[in-house]
Amino acid sequence: MLKQLFTSKARAKLLTIFLLNPDQEFFIRELTRELDEQINSIRRELDNLKKIGLLRSRVRNRKKYYHVNKNFIIFGELRSIIIKSVNTKENIIKKIAKLGKIDFLLLSGLFVDKEAPVDMLIVGDVEREKLQNFLDSIESKRPIKYSILTRDDFLYRVKCNDKFTKDLIKDAENIIGINKVDHKISS
Repeated sequence: MLKQLFTSKARAKLLTIFLLNPDQEFFIRELTRELDEQINSIRRELDNLKKIGLLRSRVRNRKKYYHVNKNFIIFGELRSIIIKSVNTKENIIKKIAKLGKIDFLLLSGLFVDKEAPVDMLIVGDVEREKLQNFLDSIESKRPIKYSILTRDDFLYRVKCNDKFTKDLIKDAENIIGINKVDHKISS
């Protein structure tokens, strides 16, 4: 979506990193490593963004550092667009899938705009610290509630018709993002 909106893949990546980290400064080589882009395309897009006033730069220790201009006329609107595009349900599912061996992932509550016992049910092996860091990075109105179950515990709960898991799975509004547990489990 961003690539289509902002024509250049490098520009979309730069906008994302600067607008999601408005208090941070970056130098060119750091950006090329972080964004996995060629230095010339990064340099060109930094110049373009600086010309329109979205970015500012300063030299420190013989390195040129860039930071976002929070007073840019549409800073808030651009930041909002970036946050919405990064925090799509599909992106959240993809990012959580990379945090461990996830067998089942269900989004509820906050992610489907309704009250629920948890916002996220994860079945599998995930590093809690990495998960918490990721969830903290998501801008939300309140902390995200989640529950992590082992595969065996989850299957046992499903087999026993446990109210917690049954209600989450059967609610058609909830989103099952990953299901490697059982072909019979579906919303």
